[in-house]
Amino acid sequence: MNVFETIAAQAAAMKLPIYAVTAATVPRRDAPILLIIHWHGFARETPLRRDELPLPPRSVAGSALQVEVPAGDIESVERALLDAAWQLGAWDLERVVKRPWWRLGAPASEALAGHRAFGDYPDANDGDPGVVMEAPDRDELMRAAARRGYVRWLFRPRKSGLWQRFQDEDSTLDMSGGRAPPCPVLPYPLETGRAGRAVYRLGRVDRLII
Repeated sequence: MNVFETIAAQAAAMKLPIYAVTAATVPRRDAPILLIIHWHGFARETPLRRDELPLPPRSVAGSALQVEVPAGDIESVERALLDAAWQLGAWDLERVVKRPWWRLGAPASEALAGHRAFGDYPDANDGDPGVVMEAPDRDELMRAAARRGYVRWLFRPRKSGLWQRFQDEDSTLDMSGGRAPPCPVLPYPLETGRAGRAVYRLGRVDRLII
């Protein structure tokens, strides 16, 4: 499972800067992960052109990919995501563990966040796909997350990303905005039965910024 190569291949094909990368899965040994690459870019809503009728651009849909986990091990998923975030120059990687939203008294905001984590945007404008889905098990994953809870990761690349112009602040980056592997940061223990948040700091500033 090489998350970095998957993201790099998508970035080369799309030729757009990346705004953020998220991944989500459920605490189940046979569960794949849903990897979503959020692009920064706009496209015309239709290829048709009419001079008398200007058509506003719309945001480019994200790319959602299903990544199988051979070992069925969440720690191996996190190592792969840390490695990708490291090589792509992200300042940090956030991991959140969420409770199931199919429970008595769960607020609507938790259900909305859960749907979004798996690339479903019920609050989006009509006709806006949000993401282009290449994940045959997405709906099953989302139902499992609603019953059992889920884990979601987030990082913002600098290499191939929107945030590349800020790389001068980070002393760990090379000229391309990335870092050479391997990632020296190890995963924290993950308690899937309890909600929580952990942030892995990957970047470092070694000089005074005035």
